[in-house]
Parts: sequence; C-alpha cells; structure tokens
Amino acid sequence: MKEKTIREVSKFNNELKLQGFKAFQIEEDGTETRTYSRKEFYKICLTTGKSKIHYSDKTYEQEGTILFFGNPHIPYSWETISTSYVGYTILFSEDFFKNSERSESLQQSSFFKIGGTAVLKISEEQRIFLNTIFQKMITEQESDYVFKDELIRNYISLIIHESLKMEPSENYEHNKNASSRLTSVFLELLERQFPIETIQNPLQLRTAQQYAQHLNVHINYLNRAVKEVTGKSTTTHITERIITEAKALLLHTDWSISEIAYALGFDYPTYFNNFFKKQTGTNPSSFRLSEV
Repeated sequence: MKEKTIREVSKFNNELKLQGFKAFQIEEDGTETRTYSRKEFYKICLTTGKSKIHYSDKTYEQEGTILFFGNPHIPYSWETISTSYVGYTILFSEDFFKNSERSESLQQSSFFKIGGTAVLKISEEQRIFLNTIFQKMITEQESDYVFKDELIRNYISLIIHESLKMEPSENYEHNKNASSRLTSVFLELLERQFPIETIQNPLQLRTAQQYAQHLNVHINYLNRAVKEVTGKSTTTHITERIITEAKALLLHTDWSISEIAYALGFDYPTYFNNFFKKQTGTNPSSFRLSEV
C-alpha cells in the first residue's frame, strides 16, 4: 500500500511539473497536497468544513465554504479542524498562466498580494456555481481537446473575476503594525529559500530588490520596515543567511567551491570567494580546511 501511494504521488508530481496545472477533488487527494512544492505553484481551493489558515500576517478561522488563494511566494499553512473536509483544488505554475493574454490579472489581483484577501466566504449559491467550474477543469485536463490549456486558463480567470465581485472575508487577525507584518513575511520568505539541497536548484532570491519584487512592495518600503523592526537592513539579513548556508555546504557536503558558488547564485567562483572573505575574513577553501 505504501509503495502504491509513493508511485501515485510521484505520478501526480510529474504530471504537475510537465503540464503546469492540476485539478482534483480534495477528498480524493490523499497525501498529494503535502508533496508538491509551494515554491512553484499558485493554489486555489474551494472547500467546505472547519479550518484555520495562517497566511502571511493573518490567521483565518473559517467554518462552512471558503475560497482560498495561495501564492507560492508567500508562506502559509493550513489546519483542518473538522473531521469531514470536501471540495476542490487547482494548482498551476506562473509559466502556465503567463501564456494567457489575461496573465496580468493574476499578478495584480488582490487575492495574490500581501495584505490582500486570501480567503473568501462563499454562499451556497456561489458554491454551486464554482463547483461547476472546478468540475469542468477536472474534466478538461483529461480530454484530448487541442486548446484545453487555454480553456483551463479561461476558467481560472473566471474564478478570479467572479471572486472580485464577492464580499471579502473580514475574519482575520493582524500583526501589531504594517512594518512588523511585512518584516515577518520577509523573514519567512528568506528562510524558505533554504536549505540548498541540490546543485540543480540554485538560490533564486539574493538581493533586497528581488525580495521586494516577490512581495509586491517598493524596495524602500521593505528596507524601512525591516530596519525599523529588526535594527538590521534587508541586505544584512540576506547576507547573513547566505553565509550561514555557505558554511553548512562547505562543512557538510563534498561539493566543490565552484559548485557551492553556483548553488548560492553566484555567476563565478571568484565572486563567491570575495563575498565570503569580506564577510568572514577568510576564503572558502581555508574555512573548509580549518574546520576539518
């Protein structure tokens, strides 16, 4: 049974990565929702039950039917409280949706932004309508229709636009202020970049500007907030975390200095050497030897 489950999960992930999209019923999902990479896929869930969702700076505790929007760049977790929990989930990559002429609506939608509305309370009438859309996507993904990807993208756009017309949920808890909220999300996003597990998946976010872009805020606003709350600059936090990871890779892997440099997002080993020496006072090779 365990071997069968592993094969099913592997098949699920392979299909998701190849197609950039997957729709399924939650009651048929099993362990699948816990095995895909949240760093790569947007998520929309239509669920009925009792749950608590921690998303960015907010906590939503809901009972009944809700529509949830998950952004891969914003940390979130989901606690299922009720014994029965049903509904639908769709996962899709940014590249999949970018092929649509309407892709800008994804980036600009308030549902996928920090400080936006990640959870909507859904009426019974709305649930019935949205159920139909999710069911159509599940059917289409298995069809041989040549333009099914474009049709599925249209269904996603329809869900987003229908949601924009709904009353947003107000059942959430705020952090103390906007600065602490943004800083908390930045630090969580920073930590999610690590550990670096393979050379084939190097560090993607290395600068304060890149983090600001992923968090949909101006770089100056991010810098002010982080400095105000922690006393350190955004760049200092990023630098310290990269150095910590560099030391771990030097001590606990047999990767070459060049491979570690690439894994940490440096274009050339010399750039990494200079960066490491500036921060630690020694070069990577000497550090590795001194700790043996």
